Amino acid sequence: MEARAKLIDVAAFLDRVDRASGPGDFRWTALRGALAELASEKSGRAERVLLALSDPTLEPLAAAPGKGAAGAWPGKSA
Repeated sequence: MEARAKLIDVAAFLDRVDRASGPGDFRWTALRGALAELASEKSGRAERVLLALSDPTLEPLAAAPGKGAAGAWPGKSA
């Protein structure tokens, strides 16, 4: 039942995104990639979803770009 509730939460979020206007951003792109991994039939989904939303760089930043986490890696341009 817990997975069902979480899946309904994700579906409701996607419905809200559909109703929103404006251009997408890096978080939406990353989420779509994570959803594709979630739908995969190969094992290791949790790792691939985590990696789809994570910063793949290995070098530490000199300073944090902001106070809060963005939920996805914005890429080199941010």
